[in-house]
Amino acid sequence: MTTEGEPLTKRDFEALARFRFGIRSYLRFSEETVRSHGLTPQQYQLLLALKGFPERDWASVRELADRLQLRHNSVVELINRAQGQGLVTRAAHPTDARAVRVLLTKQGEKVLSQLSALHRDELQRMGSVLMPPVWSEFPPA
Repeated sequence: MTTEGEPLTKRDFEALARFRFGIRSYLRFSEETVRSHGLTPQQYQLLLALKGFPERDWASVRELADRLQLRHNSVVELINRAQGQGLVTRAAHPTDARAVRVLLTKQGEKVLSQLSALHRDELQRMGSVLMPPVWSEFPPA
């Protein structure tokens, strides 16, 4: 990887631009896809964060705020909207009476499965566009 003091080459800029284009293309696909299924991008990210939470099938609001990089109160509102659509539910936390567990409902699982399959297919279609850049001075090991 180049250091701060080393100038980037034309190839480096091209690689960065190609990678940035790939990220933006994927994000645009994702935003349009989830909206066409009646969700906001943030709701899809919430459902994905729940299903993908390591080693259990639920998460606390605090954990979701960390995963989504949002403030606690923003996540509470997001959960409220998703719960209103029947996508998630709340339950008592097993060890902390001050916290709650957030879980996917069957409807949330169904919607997430459909959307995630579309996202997987798009990532496969995009192929190497989303590969991180390889810097010209330092080929991969």
